[in-house]
Amino acid sequence: MSEDRRRAVLHAIVEGYVSTSEPVGSKALAETSHLGVSSATIRNDMAALEEEGLIAQPHTSAGRIPTDAGYRRFVDQVASAALHEPHKRAITTFLSDAVDLNDVVERSVRLLSQLTRQVAVVQYPSPRESAVRRVELVRIGVDRALVVVVSADARVEQGTVGLGHDVPEDEFETAARAINDVCVGRTPSELGPALAAWLQRNSHASWAAAVVDAVVAQAKGGTVERVVFAGTSNLARAANDFETDAIGPVLDALEEQVVLLRLLHEMAGEGRDVSVRIGMENGADAFARTSIVAAGYGSQGENVSLLGALGPTRMDYPGTMAAVRAVARYLSRIVETE
Repeated sequence: MSEDRRRAVLHAIVEGYVSTSEPVGSKALAETSHLGVSSATIRNDMAALEEEGLIAQPHTSAGRIPTDAGYRRFVDQVASAALHEPHKRAITTFLSDAVDLNDVVERSVRLLSQLTRQVAVVQYPSPRESAVRRVELVRIGVDRALVVVVSADARVEQGTVGLGHDVPEDEFETAARAINDVCVGRTPSELGPALAAWLQRNSHASWAAAVVDAVVAQAKGGTVERVVFAGTSNLARAANDFETDAIGPVLDALEEQVVLLRLLHEMAGEGRDVSVRIGMENGADAFARTSIVAAGYGSQGENVSLLGALGPTRMDYPGTMAAVRAVARYLSRIVETE
């Protein structure tokens, strides 16, 4: 049996089912797919694909539909299609008119939903590290202090820390001024080494180490992950692709965001141009009948942000992958110039 022909049969079943939402039969494939073989030969190929778990027969005498494994094989074998020129122009025109970051994120998620006809999600860019403008230490008791960190972007974070014992006032004030001097102008990632070096040069380690840890924590604080959605109504239009009462859990999971953010972080760690999770690969019951196509944008470091499209497993994977990739690339160019 030709592996190439069997691959072509699988691709034709996926494409036919995605297009019509109807199981695909051997006779229809023989007539429309240009495989150049008889329906009997195609039935033999379909039997082999079914044995591999790549397609299934929903009921007796019906055609075949792809399984999650079949979609995965299809995605792994087919590179995403090139985005059509009108869509590329739409991305450029629609996003270039954005007035600020919030506007470009909102425009991106709406545009991606329109291009893919799925639920679109955009994770806000991870904020760039802002240098420390000022650090204040304020005594609030004999053995406690308030740590206040003011960043250059006007963000203010504060928290309390125990000193362990009653620190003399002059010693406390001297350390407070020194810590501020060390911190001013440094980013959160630079504070740890700089303050550790200051601790080694001085004799305050018995109490100041806890203060130093609090300063670093507050300087890194205030980062709240945000995601925005568009096109949730597309789930209702795809109701036939979900079992009864399956859409509700998907909407609940989208609203809570915790599971989705975990998935996005995992997909970001895969290091792929475009990542695809299909059905049970998502590892969450709520998303068991959905697929997520996502791509990173912005800085390609550890804190890459993602955008993506979520819909039923019966989706146009090549087209969705192309749209996600194109919007991500354009959004990267905008964000990196901010």
